[in-house]
Amino acid sequence: MAMPEVSIILPVYNGGPHLPKAINSILSQSFGDFELIIVNDGSTDHSEEVIKSFNDPRIVYIANERNSGLIFSLNRAIDKASGKYIARMDADDICHPDRIAVQKKWLDEHPGTSLVASIIEFIDENDQPAGQWPKDRATISAKSIRKMMPHDNCIAHPSVMARTEILKTFRYKPYQKNIEDYDLWLRLLADGKIIEKIDRPLLEYRVHAKSVTSEHLKTTNFFLKHFHCKRKYLYHRLRAGKFNAFDIKVLIFMLADLVMGILKNLKVLFKR
Repeated sequence: MAMPEVSIILPVYNGGPHLPKAINSILSQSFGDFELIIVNDGSTDHSEEVIKSFNDPRIVYIANERNSGLIFSLNRAIDKASGKYIARMDADDICHPDRIAVQKKWLDEHPGTSLVASIIEFIDENDQPAGQWPKDRATISAKSIRKMMPHDNCIAHPSVMARTEILKTFRYKPYQKNIEDYDLWLRLLADGKIIEKIDRPLLEYRVHAKSVTSEHLKTTNFFLKHFHCKRKYLYHRLRAGKFNAFDIKVLIFMLADLVMGILKNLKVLFKR
């Protein structure tokens, strides 16, 4: 059997009612030479039943023995991937029908690009438009992405496609739980890799009451979350004997995150 051009990796944990639409949006892509690697991370709902209801030879199903977390599932899928490129997908999002074709063509035509994202559109739990992400739309070029990243993330994780050798080399780091994507972008850029973005919405990104995005917006001090992400990133850069001008920018914004995070906590404290 010939190796597919693209490996699409889809981690699932209690995918619920949105999983069928996510899978269908992939299987109905205009570009069909792919494998869809679905990793069921110990779901306790009907996710496995949904996955097994699809009869498509392009699906590669992996079931973790227990719930092991997103990073473990992503790295397991990367290890399994055999395509030239790897595309990310989440269990509650919807791909544009031409997403894989457009991103594959971009990487084919831009051999110096390591990873390409796309802009996204938010949808709610009923598939209705729920707005846009301004920072996403303001950072399209490689230059603008590189300039923004030391300060803040500007790429939607499930919108990306990367060269397989890049993800197999860099992988996701277990010490960056819940912010593994931002850490990966920083490491890529620090090592001189090019990240670009297609100025076209190729992914409908779902935000709903039980989504990770919604929960984090309610409970997380993002300044401190970014501070700890950058602190761990810089620690491991220094341990590897690496530190450059990009890292200096990360360090400056890390300190700014710390100050803003403390101020935000104090503001909440004084409101009680």
